[in-house]
Amino acid sequence: MSDNDERNSGSGRRPLSLRGGAGTVQQSFSRGRSKSVVVEMKRKRVAGPKDTPAPGKPGGAPAKGGKESALAAKARELGLSEEELMARQRAIQRARAEAAERDAQKKAEAEERDKRAEAEQKQLEDRKRQEAEEEARRAAEQEARQREAEPVVAAPDPADIPDPDAVVTPARKDPSKEKAREAAKGETDDVESALEEMGGRVKRKGGANKAPAISRQRGESRRRSAGKLTIQAVTEGDEERQRSLASVRRAREREKQRRASSGGERDKIQREVVIPEAISVQDLASRMAERAADVVKYLMKQGQMVRVNDLLDADTAELIVADFGHVSKRVSESDVEEGFIAEDDREDTKKPRPPVVTVMGHVDHGKTSLLDALRSTDVAAGEAGGITQHIGAYQVQLKTGDKITFLDTPGHAAFSSMRSRGAQATDIVILVVAADDGVMPQTIEAIHHAKAANAPIIVAVNKMDREGANPQRVLQQLLQYEVIVEAMGGETQAVEVSALKRTGLEELTEAITLQAEILDLKANPDRPGDGVVVESQVEQGRGSVATVLIKRGTLKRGDIVVAGAQWGRVRALIDERGQQLKEIGPSQPAEILGLDGAPEPGELFAVVDSEARAREIADYRQRQKRSAGSGTVTGTSLEQMMARLQQKETQELPIVLKADVQGSAEAITQALEKIGNEEVAARVVHGAAGGVSESDILLAKASGAPVFAFNVRANKQAREMAEREGVEIRYYSIIYNVLDDVKATLEGLLAPEKRETFIGYAEILEVFNISKAGKVAGCRVTEGVVKRGSGVRLLRNDTVIHQGKLKTLKRFKDEVAEVRSGMECGMAFENYEDLQKGDLIECFEVEEIERKL
Repeated sequence: MSDNDERNSGSGRRPLSLRGGAGTVQQSFSRGRSKSVVVEMKRKRVAGPKDTPAPGKPGGAPAKGGKESALAAKARELGLSEEELMARQRAIQRARAEAAERDAQKKAEAEERDKRAEAEQKQLEDRKRQEAEEEARRAAEQEARQREAEPVVAAPDPADIPDPDAVVTPARKDPSKEKAREAAKGETDDVESALEEMGGRVKRKGGANKAPAISRQRGESRRRSAGKLTIQAVTEGDEERQRSLASVRRAREREKQRRASSGGERDKIQREVVIPEAISVQDLASRMAERAADVVKYLMKQGQMVRVNDLLDADTAELIVADFGHVSKRVSESDVEEGFIAEDDREDTKKPRPPVVTVMGHVDHGKTSLLDALRSTDVAAGEAGGITQHIGAYQVQLKTGDKITFLDTPGHAAFSSMRSRGAQATDIVILVVAADDGVMPQTIEAIHHAKAANAPIIVAVNKMDREGANPQRVLQQLLQYEVIVEAMGGETQAVEVSALKRTGLEELTEAITLQAEILDLKANPDRPGDGVVVESQVEQGRGSVATVLIKRGTLKRGDIVVAGAQWGRVRALIDERGQQLKEIGPSQPAEILGLDGAPEPGELFAVVDSEARAREIADYRQRQKRSAGSGTVTGTSLEQMMARLQQKETQELPIVLKADVQGSAEAITQALEKIGNEEVAARVVHGAAGGVSESDILLAKASGAPVFAFNVRANKQAREMAEREGVEIRYYSIIYNVLDDVKATLEGLLAPEKRETFIGYAEILEVFNISKAGKVAGCRVTEGVVKRGSGVRLLRNDTVIHQGKLKTLKRFKDEVAEVRSGMECGMAFENYEDLQKGDLIECFEVEEIERKL
């Protein structure tokens, strides 16, 4: 029978559980025995001063005929034994002592931090003083060196100095330097004499001619580049003998005679052919308006075996152009962009234009609702989740006839790059701040973007109809970021508005008009249009659609435009109301159709004069983009990723991302790359605008990645292929959900954190060798508690001998779950039996905690 059972059956101090009717209790014994006992309920008696406990057992049980002690009475009142009550009181006292000790320790740590901060401040001041002294010492040394060098640089004439002994003679010259100078002079004289012997090829012009720095070695070719390009200079080898110029001329004359006799050479148009650093045979023939076969035949007669797709260097191409009777113009590869964006126009050609206003601010502060109030439309209802996820461009005409172009930017943290582009394309920034929320993180970021773009700010304090609206607190918070309104002595205008109640809108438009008059915005409309790409997307049935904003000039239907690395002929111009336009002028936004791809938002676009010019610029930019991308992947990302994977340092979640517009794809990609740490990360394998296609499913299958579709859908063929290949397609309309899902998935990849908790100590009193169980240690628990299945460490002379798990924990002959302090028990380890008397067993529990990003 255990100790607990003995207390239950003997002293009756343990509380009895009521299970029968009133006045009947069920008394439990060991081995499943029980007994019903009738008890008499008595009133609680208050102990008086005469109620002293009679001498009895130390446990607190009253002696026969004696009275209970106060401790026993209180224990019985709480349903506890005296030992348990005393243990509880000791625990309370120990907790109070530990709390007092922690408070003292915190106070000591605070004093230590103050002392350490004071010492660091003093050390910083000492370091600054030492640096100032060192700087002064270096300046003094430099000045002294300059004073010492002055007599050597310009030594005075000895005849002008009265005392000859005090003259600093310039005889300090190093003999080795004098010898080197004489040798160099002799070598120069030898070179000049040799050149004169060669027939006076070096002509001195006014005595200012310089000798060559390096003399030729004997046997080296004496041909020198005189700036004149010849066939001999192009085809010249190092050692072998080349064809003479006269031979090449004779071959050229024979070729011309053959052409004239073969069918009569028609009058050819002499063209100016632009030759870059490298050009293919086919492209060169197209620029000369010649047949590619004729160019290949000509090169074969010159001894070069080429095909139409082979590249030629600029020198060879120039010779071919000259032989075919055209005029060549050498340019570098980057010169194809020269003149793409024209220079600024003259002031007399400029006319006033509407201002471009960007609405910026924190998420859910009412930017789109304010713009809806100005436009008398409801665009906010069309945005998923009530947040703006694109850049919208709209033009509003006021009652006075003035026009204002608005750009609505997202406020979510993931769209930082889109806000930056909006600030760069704008003239005025309206900073929307909620009167009840105040300045928030994206508000601060919008202020930084506006200042970086050097655009004036108009503060619109929105939600004035809300309870708790405090516009003065908002204006005071803006002072921390150097935004000083007119009411506080600054130059920034501030307007209190309510987009919901439509109040303060006229004051806001007046502030915009006033700021535009101060800026004196003008542009030349009578020229080809150029501007900036605000947004782009790929729509089914319409192709690539780009939202553009004209900065100057006029864009007409049918113009050939280049936007970033894409080009095309404008097939349609559509405004924000869906109306077809024939042309758009400065500060006017519109959607253009006809590009061969979706350009990157923020790219500049301009009208060019021909398709050949547009294709040339677009091809150059695509080559630059490919070379930059391939260099990044090969040089850093791929190698580092493979190295980390081999060392098992990181786990990556590949994702194929498709979005409705290019700006959203870019923003989501940047936000996903920020999630993770050195162990886990998200990697966007492919991110682009447009619906989910079969090629996306194949890429996701090869990469082992899910497909994230943001505001787009998969077509029927892509859905069937995804089901067949086992590729998951997830559809989203709000960016929060995308980031939350990826974050949760990455947290699942993180290994859980293991936290160890000490629970008790036990001392080995004796070791018993049992035939079936092996060695069992008879122990006494000296501190805490010992639990079956917990982790154990065997300590011998304060050294860890073994660490493992507790296999057996017995109390007498029974297997128990735990044994508390002061009790004896039997313990056995898993797969370990080297136990000795006097060893100490430390018991602990290991808890696994899920990690968060």
